[in-house]
Amino acid sequence: MTVYRLGRSLAFPDPEEAEEDGLLAVGGDLSPERLLLAYSNGIFPWQGSPPLWFSPDPRWVIEPARLRIDRSARRALAGSELELEMDRDFPAVIRACAAIERPGQDGTWITPDMEAAYLRLHDRGWAHSVEARSGGGLVGGVYGVSLGGAFFGESMFTLVPGASKVALIALLLQMRDWGFDFLDCQVHTEHVERLGAEAWPRARFLARLAESLERPPRRGRWCFEIDPLAAPA
Repeated sequence: MTVYRLGRSLAFPDPEEAEEDGLLAVGGDLSPERLLLAYSNGIFPWQGSPPLWFSPDPRWVIEPARLRIDRSARRALAGSELELEMDRDFPAVIRACAAIERPGQDGTWITPDMEAAYLRLHDRGWAHSVEARSGGGLVGGVYGVSLGGAFFGESMFTLVPGASKVALIALLLQMRDWGFDFLDCQVHTEHVERLGAEAWPRARFLARLAESLERPPRRGRWCFEIDPLAAPA
C-alpha cells in the first residue's frame, strides 16, 4: 500500500487503499471543504502537522435503532442530576476534550489547528456538541460532525464519573428519535461496544455511508427534542 501525499487539490485517494492501520494520506489542509469531503468519503483527520488522514478497517459503528442500554446505563440516566444541552458551548467542549488527560496517551491529537478547524465547521452548522453540566459548570461532553443520516463522533471528556457516558447515550437517543442511521465511533473501545457498537468492514461502512448521505442534512444549531434523561424504551 501507498500513503498518499495531498496537495492543494481538493481530492482524496480511494479509502480502500489505506494502510493496514488505516492511514491513507498525509498533508493537505483542514479547511471546511476538505473536512466535509473527507467525512463524506469515510475518512477522518488525526494527529500530526501536516494532518494524517485515516480510514480504518474495520470501522466501529453504533446504530441508534439498536442502541444497547444495560442496567448500569439505565441507572446512570435515571439517577443523573446532570443538565444536558446541545450546541450551547461547542468551543468549551472541544477545549475540554483537548485538555483532558487520557491514560496511555502522550498529549492530545486536538491541536490548535484542529480545534480551529472544527470551530469553523460548527459555525457553519456541521459540527455539534452535547454538554453535561452540574451546578452550572461543564463536567462532560461529546462532539462530532453530522452529514446526512450519519454522525461522526470525534471526542468526549468527563470530569465527573459517568458524565460523558450520559452525554453520549443522550445523543444516541436523540439521533434515534430523528431517524439517524449510525454514529461512527471510528475505533473500538469497551465503552462503545457495551452500547452496541459493531465492527463493520470498511466496504460495508462506505456503502452504508453513501446511502446515509442521500438524506437531507440536519444543519444548524441542535437542541434536544426529547427528554434526554427520561427512561428510554
